Amino acid sequence: MAVNSRTINQPTKLTNCLRVIRNAWHFYYALVLAFKVVCVSIGIALLTP
Repeated sequence: MAVNSRTINQPTKLTNCLRVIRNAWHFYYALVLAFKVVCVSIGIALLTP
């Protein structure tokens, strides 16, 4: 029985896609968090005399 190489690579391709999506979400949340920290620190700096 011959094994098709496409069937072997399919789960690996799906795993790599999910890994990229997960990394993109982590990057997005880290970017949002960094933006919030910068905005809050600017706000505190403007409020202090």
